[in-house]
Amino acid sequence: MSLVFAAIAPHGTLPEAPVPGADATHAALGELGRRFDAARPEATIVLTPHNVHVQGHFAVVLAGTLAGTLADFDAPDVRLSCPVDLQLATQSVVALHDDELPVVGASFGANDPAAATAPMDWGVLIPLWMMGGRADPPVPVVVVSPARDRSLQEHVRAGRALAHAARQSGKRVALIASADHGHAHDAEGPYGFDPAAAEYDRRVVELVQENRLGDLLDFDPSFVDAAKADSWWQLVMLHGALGDGWRGAFLSYETSTYFGMLCAAYAPN
Repeated sequence: MSLVFAAIAPHGTLPEAPVPGADATHAALGELGRRFDAARPEATIVLTPHNVHVQGHFAVVLAGTLAGTLADFDAPDVRLSCPVDLQLATQSVVALHDDELPVVGASFGANDPAAATAPMDWGVLIPLWMMGGRADPPVPVVVVSPARDRSLQEHVRAGRALAHAARQSGKRVALIASADHGHAHDAEGPYGFDPAAAEYDRRVVELVQENRLGDLLDFDPSFVDAAKADSWWQLVMLHGALGDGWRGAFLSYETSTYFGMLCAAYAPN
């Protein structure tokens, strides 16, 4: 088996913890959940920009459990605990290492990885809330952090390595790029206003709609920085994992607050 489902999912809103004016995003998140369930994955790899950051390295969580809440976002009832697929997580570390990419395994708390519970960031919790995290039992997860100080080509290779790990696992695996986009849409927001945010989001929407994620490699880093985007690296890893053998379905895009949110589902040809 191998990858059976992939998605671009936002991590800035949920029906249970909404930002204003995000109805289309909530509906699209529901559709992602339905497509995820239909693909019947046995494990999920989530690419998140908000978990552990290790200078110069990709990072994979090697704790037995992930647990988190949105209490800091005024939604204390939104809390989730999911088992980590330690076998697939270890295979992911090995695959990245074998491709000569810098990678570390990271745990938290207990010294025995199987007994450890690592923090689940909102970049993981929100997608899993809609896709597998509330199943009975929850779908096991592998959490991977990109390495923004590494090259884009290394992120492409990292995506390919994760797809290889999925193939080697013998399991049906889903891959989620947890991503919000330009964060400089509103002068009153924490990152201020820059027209690059709207232009970045417009171009990302266009590439998703036209199945041209590879063109993300042509973006200028200074343009991405001006847009205050937090999606570029995960999307490039998604491109590396999927290659040309997948078809995408664009579901929604909204800018109801200072950042852009996009939902898209991918299925193998």
